[in-house]
Amino acid sequence: MSDKEGGCILIVDDEQQIRRFLRISLASQGYEVIEAGSGEQALATAFTRSVDLVLLDLGLPDMDGQEVLLAIREQSDVPVIVVSVREREEDKVTALDHGANDYVTKPFGIQELLARVRAVLRHAQQAKGERRAKRYGRGALTIDLGLRRTILNGEEVHLTRKEFAVIERLCRYAGRIVTQNQLLKEVWGPTHVDDTHYLRIVVSRLRQKLGDDPQAPFLLQTEAGLGYRLQVEAL
Repeated sequence: MSDKEGGCILIVDDEQQIRRFLRISLASQGYEVIEAGSGEQALATAFTRSVDLVLLDLGLPDMDGQEVLLAIREQSDVPVIVVSVREREEDKVTALDHGANDYVTKPFGIQELLARVRAVLRHAQQAKGERRAKRYGRGALTIDLGLRRTILNGEEVHLTRKEFAVIERLCRYAGRIVTQNQLLKEVWGPTHVDDTHYLRIVVSRLRQKLGDDPQAPFLLQTEAGLGYRLQVEAL
């Protein structure tokens, strides 16, 4: 974290007006702001400065933002929020699969963006101290990854191997979106990335077993067209 209480944010966008708008908005909240107008400049800055978060546009003049994201992920786990005019589902899924922490479509409301920035930074701070966390939970639910046990209201919940494998991956990215593609690839294997019905069945059973309302799930949330988010915290 930078000297400023809010942290240091790198804005990557080729439009000067957007960078200025974001700089003023973020600075007013106590963040230190660095700007980059190209992919090459963004990578040079991300790898030489102490940055706590990257706001990344995909439409850059010298290289696609997806390439920038992949290059960052090869060397760093700094949180990245994609801020792009591209609203196609496949662009969002690709960015999340490449390691983006969140995706915001332009035009956006600044209050929503600031809330997402705070959430991503908060999760990143928690993750630094929770890299080896073995237990996750919320309310009456406890998931012990080390013992492979799930406890709800003091009683053990039996999960199948596939159900536990899915819940384990969701715990590792607690509070973040995990794409369907990523879950299918990691749990069922790379030849099953199109078998989304497998995942839907497992998610439905998990909600039933964990007492989550299937009509309005709070614990295991569906991000339409993208994937799933598990609202637990490391214990």
